[in-house]
Amino acid sequence: MRKYITELIGTFFLVLTIGCTVIGGGPQVIPPLAIGMALAVMVFAGGHISGGHYNPAVTLGVFLRGRCPAKDVVPYMICQVIGGVLAALIAKFLKAGSEVPTLNPAVGPALVAEFLFTFALVYVVLNVATAKANDGNSFYGLAIGMTVLIGAFSVGAISGGAFNPAVAIGITVMGIVSWSNIWIYLVSNFLGGGVAAVVFKTLNPEDK
Repeated sequence: MRKYITELIGTFFLVLTIGCTVIGGGPQVIPPLAIGMALAVMVFAGGHISGGHYNPAVTLGVFLRGRCPAKDVVPYMICQVIGGVLAALIAKFLKAGSEVPTLNPAVGPALVAEFLFTFALVYVVLNVATAKANDGNSFYGLAIGMTVLIGAFSVGAISGGAFNPAVAIGITVMGIVSWSNIWIYLVSNFLGGGVAAVVFKTLNPEDK
């Protein structure tokens, strides 16, 4: 149970940071920095308990890689989504009266952007947090957070920079993205996570 609570808490603060910095937020440089660092500190805080996924696409990738038991996959994803929705509701309360930026992404570019950087995120997670060669390292949280930071700077204006189905649901609840576009994130994020796991296993056949 503590693993599931950890996943809920980590995802909650990730999505809360997104809501509080994007809705009525400061200069455009602030949200990516805050979001990347929020993910990093939550990974450091909970990584030793749950692995610090905070992302259903990461959970899928880690499962396919062989480092997440099948019995944990659905509970992890449920807790991540619950954390994201709770954070979205609280962000809306905290930012009541602030203008909510509405993103209407072009489908093709958004699909490609979300796929590429979800792939990058899960690929980094698998290499820094699950690879035997990096066992016991102390940098994995920073590497994971910086991947999201880079993605947000690179394609945030194109897709919203979710790279995470729980985040996608959270920003949809906030009104940043419309429900009609949620499929873009679910398809590209899960596909990116799955492909990253396949690539990791292909490049590291001895790391089981």
